[in-house]
Amino acid sequence: MAHSLSAKKRVRQNDKKRIVNRARKSQVKTLTKQFEAAISAGNVDAASEQFRTVSRKLDKTAATSTMHKKTAARKKSRLARKLNALKAKAGAA
Repeated sequence: MAHSLSAKKRVRQNDKKRIVNRARKSQVKTLTKQFEAAISAGNVDAASEQFRTVSRKLDKTAATSTMHKKTAARKKSRLARKLNALKAKAGAA
């Protein structure tokens, strides 16, 4: 347990930031699942809209250092590949 005043304050700050960071990461996961659902349903329009929403949230999460910028970029890239595959399949059919 922290003894000094500054260490106690630091513990309080860390608790607050942990709650905010977990909420942001959880929201990214939820949006990603919604995107995956749109992909598996084969709905290109809904998937494109969800991709925009997820990528915006990933950028904001990375900007606040909740998630590393390259981690966010990697996740966006993987989601974009799935969306492009769906568009290619829809275009071929």
